[in-house]
Amino acid sequence: MDISAFKKVVWDFFAHNKRSFPWRDTRNPYEIFVSEFMLQQTQTARVIPKYLSWLQLFPTVATLAQAPLSTVLTEWSGLGYNRRAKFLHSAAKVIAIDLKNVFPSTYAELIQLPGVGHYTANAVLAFAYNLPVPVVETNIRTVFLHHFFSNSQKITEKEFESLATETVDNDNPREWYYALMDYGNWLKTEGIHHFDRQKKYRKQAPFKGSNRFVRGYLLREVLKYNSLKLSDVIIPGYSAATVKKIAEILHQEGLLIKQGLYIKKVV
Repeated sequence: MDISAFKKVVWDFFAHNKRSFPWRDTRNPYEIFVSEFMLQQTQTARVIPKYLSWLQLFPTVATLAQAPLSTVLTEWSGLGYNRRAKFLHSAAKVIAIDLKNVFPSTYAELIQLPGVGHYTANAVLAFAYNLPVPVVETNIRTVFLHHFFSNSQKITEKEFESLATETVDNDNPREWYYALMDYGNWLKTEGIHHFDRQKKYRKQAPFKGSNRFVRGYLLREVLKYNSLKLSDVIIPGYSAATVKKIAEILHQEGLLIKQGLYIKKVV
């Protein structure tokens, strides 16, 4: 498809179908950073109340850095993938202590922060600093697959990124990526899905019956009661050995403390 014609389709759609999210109303890099961590593998409807509550409790990177990890994990509860909360907390400490509360503004700095990968670094640069870097997420992939790869299979992330670089609006990359995301979301609501044509596509396993379910349960309970005896933790469908093994993994990740027969919340 011709690039100029493609851009017109996207901009025309966005002009009448722009979605509103609280993280789109800010240019504060910390607030955008928080939203990017929360939005990983989590639907926007679940993120919005958590995002607003989070910024009430931790309005700056300094307040987040100073908070106990147990408070951070409790506030995160309900979003899942709790390692994201710990990474976010650790990143805040690096920014507050090592960078003197000056938020990173380059890819080289951002990629060094705990839990920050290629996408998150570029997303912060685009949405906080309005820089024309390649940003590719699930809705944007849907748009590219629909318009540029209709007869292709196993499209690589490199191909997506090359197209993002080629099509980006250099004058306003922030709004351009919002437009792509909203257009891609609409395409999916219209029944247009191309997930299985992406080389990196992996179907997510159901939450119920997975180790993620046990991880979330153990962390939620230990935050509620401060300390639990592992033998008292009974989760239907899971053996005591499995529960113990997952508790040990959570301990290694720094999400709880395992001492002998007990698990305790971190401080």
